[in-house]
Amino acid sequence: MTRPEVLKAAQDNLWMHFTRHSSYEGAEVPMIVRGEGAYIYDVHGKRYLDGLAGLFVVQVGHGREELAEAAAKQAKELAFFPLWSYAHPKAAELAGRLAQLTPGDLNRVFFTTGGGEAVESAWKLAKQYFKLTGKPMKTKVVSRSIAYHGTPHGALSITGIPSLKQAFEPLVPGAIKAPNTNIYRADEITGFPGMDKDPEAFGRWAADQIGKAIEMEGPATVAAVFVEPVQNAGGCFPPPPGYFRRLREICDEHDVLLVSDEVICAFGRLGTMFGGQKFDYVPDIITCAKGLTSGYTPIGAMIASERLFEPFKSGTETFAHGYTFGGHPVASAVALANLDIFEREDLLGHVTANEPVFRATLEKLLDLPIVGDVRGSGFFYGIELVKDKSTKQTFDDDESERLLRGFLSKALYEAGLYCRADDRGDPVVQLAPPLICGPKEFDEIESILRSVLTEAWARL
Repeated sequence: MTRPEVLKAAQDNLWMHFTRHSSYEGAEVPMIVRGEGAYIYDVHGKRYLDGLAGLFVVQVGHGREELAEAAAKQAKELAFFPLWSYAHPKAAELAGRLAQLTPGDLNRVFFTTGGGEAVESAWKLAKQYFKLTGKPMKTKVVSRSIAYHGTPHGALSITGIPSLKQAFEPLVPGAIKAPNTNIYRADEITGFPGMDKDPEAFGRWAADQIGKAIEMEGPATVAAVFVEPVQNAGGCFPPPPGYFRRLREICDEHDVLLVSDEVICAFGRLGTMFGGQKFDYVPDIITCAKGLTSGYTPIGAMIASERLFEPFKSGTETFAHGYTFGGHPVASAVALANLDIFEREDLLGHVTANEPVFRATLEKLLDLPIVGDVRGSGFFYGIELVKDKSTKQTFDDDESERLLRGFLSKALYEAGLYCRADDRGDPVVQLAPPLICGPKEFDEIESILRSVLTEAWARL
């Protein structure tokens, strides 16, 4: 197709995800055609800094020829075969390699094609595991307010963002919500003034609320708790000190599985291979996707502890669940090559060394009246925007509409920064650049944000 034909097809035929299509009435759909390192290029040749790694995905950067070559080589040898009662070498090799990297005894890797499928798989496994071990009433799950866990009906039920769920109700029953770890809003969340100044007390309180939710439902009915190491939606909520230690105790006390949803936080995003390792906890299940191949092919995984696999090792029991393209040979080959890059270039060490620089660079923006909070971990940060810094007053719905959708998203893009301006929860700008970035890219991000946020404040 010619360029005009492609742009017309985007207008007339393409149904984009999470997109308000009326935004492009009489306007061109942004069309990205190429990527190189930390940058992407549109159909007109304009360059943008990829401040979101695509969608928290492109860890090793764009344009890695060795990943394309790994895909081509595998496609020539074995382009496809399912994992339904058969195996193929790349899936087996990748499962073995992941088992070496995971904490504890999380050695059983169930492949999917994405993160939502991995979450869906984890809830189904939790239900069946407890049925097989004599606790058939344990079917419910607890997750956190404003948390995003995916779009399949089960994963969407676990998601804690009401606006994303209302159009698709009724959803799967048995998904309970508890408070999140937004310490910037801790006083509002807890009702206790000064809690935002005491991270340990807030962490204990937030973990205990999950415990109380389990007790309220009845521990005999609760199968699992789903949490992200750093919660994405709402703008990057790290765990307060001691939070995960207490949450692990609560889950163990009530025989509830702790599921670490690491679709974003795994594979170096926080400076560790898995997010739980950053905060020193070992879950019973890890769900992951995105960065496993740096997005060069789709893949996801549910990684479970040995004890959860135990009921399926002998006899006639089957986990009657699967995906046609789960553990696809080409995707598995690319994932292995991607992990090779991690090791060869010490990306985990790079993120760990540069995390303080990234944070300090973004914290320069705190001198702007519109910036209320800068928070996150590793290469995963959120900048919360406020109307009044002294009171932490946020924007109302109309103001958020004008600020985020009416100005900010488009203005940041036009200024050469691809990132996310989001109001799931409070208005935030989210940043998660490729893991190859350093001070030069951080300075560019800060400079663009400073200019655009200054103009946004002037428009209020």
